[in-house]
Amino acid sequence: MKTKLLSLLAVLLCSQFVMGQFHLGIKGGTNIIKVDGRSFNDQFKYGYHLGGFMEIGLGHKWSLQPEVLFNQYTTTVDSNFNHIYENVFNPSYQRDVKLNYLSIPILLNYKLIGNIVSLQAGPQFGVLMSQNKTLLQNGGDAFSHGDLSLLGGVQLKLASFRITGRYAIGLNNINDIDNQDKWKSQGFQISIGLAIL
Repeated sequence: MKTKLLSLLAVLLCSQFVMGQFHLGIKGGTNIIKVDGRSFNDQFKYGYHLGGFMEIGLGHKWSLQPEVLFNQYTTTVDSNFNHIYENVFNPSYQRDVKLNYLSIPILLNYKLIGNIVSLQAGPQFGVLMSQNKTLLQNGGDAFSHGDLSLLGGVQLKLASFRITGRYAIGLNNINDIDNQDKWKSQGFQISIGLAIL
């Protein structure tokens, strides 16, 4: 049964590739993200993302675009962090925090203007790869291992090049210390991609 399913998937992908509705590519860009919560400064900070994407045509107007990205979010802890978590952490904490996620967005694209401009929407699941241990100072994991987000944006397609702007909003609480303060991410992703197949 498994072999038949894999064969069917391979035939489907090959037919999409032959019809010009299947592409593989690489992409990279900037993240302009903030983490909401009483413990964090209410400002956007810069990070980056790198990875690859796949486009699978679903007819004349629609396509599916799964991606695998390394995402780095940067945020700044304010003085409330020390007051809220004074029993958990050493008072001498580091203010800047970098969160590294392996993110898997699965986007549905709708071609708005020919084959040039597409609207995108879909979920993104991020798995935390590492955290800033200096900030946590033996306090254990401060951030849970997953961040579910909803993405929406626009993609400009110029031959093999892709220029994308998206807004991402975190749906779940990434605070894994306690329930005193809810932490959610939100912000923008701007990227340039190149279809290589």
